[in-house]
Amino acid sequence: MIFIIKVTTNKEERAVDMISDRIEKKNLNVFSVSRPHGLRGYILLEAENRESAEEAVFNLPYVKGIIGKTIGYEEVKNMIEPSATSISIKNGDIVEMIAEPFKKEKAKVVRIDKQKEEVVVSLLGAVVPLPVTVKLDNVKVIRREQDEEEEDDN
Repeated sequence: MIFIIKVTTNKEERAVDMISDRIEKKNLNVFSVSRPHGLRGYILLEAENRESAEEAVFNLPYVKGIIGKTIGYEEVKNMIEPSATSISIKNGDIVEMIAEPFKKEKAKVVRIDKQKEEVVVSLLGAVVPLPVTVKLDNVKVIRREQDEEEEDDN
């Protein structure tokens, strides 16, 4: 059974660590604890039954409670399993950095590593073109090369 655990936003990693420690110490029937990427304020806990899940999270800091209904694996499969198909960034795209240290800088995509979920970009504002590797979720596409071609036709 998979349970949804409500936790304090931005404390998901800490909550997962504390729950894991308790599971090991008490030898509970809990099979996995995960923090799916992009799911803020919640973690997933797979346990044999509700009692094991409750014992794993009861009275821990950052844990607010267990959401009433259990969910099936099919409902969370897309959050847990890596999927390379969801990457919409292409070589040559102009992106804006949305994370430090290059926040708000514009860059051109040089290479994409779908397995590592990383992208190599060349900063447009730099005097010397320097390849920088960043995580895919630290950039957003602001212009596509094909968009420029379509504009020339008009």
